[in-house]
Order: sequence, then C-alpha cells, then structure tokens
Amino acid sequence: MDKRKNIKITLAVIYILIICIFLWFFFKYFSIQDFTSFELIKSNRDSLNEIKNKHILLSGIIFFLGTIIWVLLLGFGTPICLIGGFIFGKWLGTLIVLFGLTTGATLLYVLANYLLKDFIYEKFSSKFIFLIKKFKKNEFIYFVIYRAIGGIPFFIQNLLPTLFNIKIKNYFYGSLVGLAPQLFIVVSLGAGINKLIDDNEKMPTILQMTSNPDIYFPIIGLILIFIIAFISRKIFFKSE
Repeated sequence: MDKRKNIKITLAVIYILIICIFLWFFFKYFSIQDFTSFELIKSNRDSLNEIKNKHILLSGIIFFLGTIIWVLLLGFGTPICLIGGFIFGKWLGTLIVLFGLTTGATLLYVLANYLLKDFIYEKFSSKFIFLIKKFKKNEFIYFVIYRAIGGIPFFIQNLLPTLFNIKIKNYFYGSLVGLAPQLFIVVSLGAGINKLIDDNEKMPTILQMTSNPDIYFPIIGLILIFIIAFISRKIFFKSE
C-alpha cells in the first residue's frame, strides 16, 4: 500500500514539475506584446491562414493535439476557444476545440482519479457534500448542467468531478454536450476578431469593435449564458 502511495506521490510531483517547466517556458519566450500588438497579430494571422489553407487536415490535427496537451497542463479554456475560432472559423473551430477540450479534460479526469482523488476528496468533500448527493441521483444529467453553467476555472471544473466518481463515459459525453453552447459562442468571438482584423489596416477602436455584429452577437450570447448559468446554479445546485 505504501509503495503504491509513493508511486502516486512521485508521479504527482513529476506532473507538477512538467507544468512548472511549461509555465517557465511560456513566460520566457512570450510577452504581453505578442498578444496586444495589432501589427504582430495581423502578420501572424496571415502566416497562420496560409499554413492552414495549405494543410487544413494537418493543422486541425496539430491544434487538436495541442488543445489536449494544453488542458493536461491545466490551461484555461477561453484562450483556446478564441484561438480556435481565430484560426479555423466558428464552425470548424468549434468542432476541433470541443473535441480537443473534451478529450483533454477526460484524460485529466482519469489522471486526477489516480493521482489526486484522495487529496481532492479530503480538501473539498465537506464543501460539496450536497453536490455529491445530487450527482448520485442522475450523474449524466447533473454533469451536463455542471458543465453548461461553468462559473469556476476550467482546470478546477475538470478536477472537481473526482468527488462525484463519475463514469468516464458520462464524463466524456456530458462534457461534449454541456460545453458545446458556450464554446460555440467564444469560438465565434475569436472568428469575429479574425474578420475584424482582416477588414482593418489599423487597430480598430472600441466603438468599431463593439458595433460589429461578428463581435457583439457573441458578447450578447455570453451575457445570456452567464444569466442562464446564474439562474440554473440557484435552481439545480443549491444546498439542501
């Protein structure tokens, strides 16, 4: 038993070290300017579009695998959604991002169940005991709702279900169904940003951005999602 526990601890430490190395590499070679310079974004966009158009299948596979790795490194979901929409458009982007995030989250869930389940249960079970009871009633339906309403960082949302002991099949398909609406909206926003950059030689003003239907429709959609999520949380996940 002690040997198995030591193996889990060793693997968990290695996993954390990998994440730390990734973060160090990311912040060492990328700066805020890389993501805020209009000229830099536009030139990189043209290069990405050229590569994508020449090798659409390979580009999609690489982005799909990159999304899985990003999730396993505890990355947030929103940047991937925006980048996916920016590169592949709202329809293909949604498809790639949705399956990438779902696959990555499922693998992370399996990993967390093996390495971190005892730790997560010890730290959070008392706070979410009412949710554990609800998930036992119908884990698939409640997990779809849990995914759809969000409200917590994506990597925590991926790890917390170890408390509920959800079947892997329900975790995968529940994520696929529950994440789809909000992902489509954020990916559409990324696609809208791409179109906005294509239509402007200089950095557009805030008014130009917010008056563009490719931008304000997804923003309105996000606001509606937040409102629905807030109401749903009060109805389905209130403590009894």
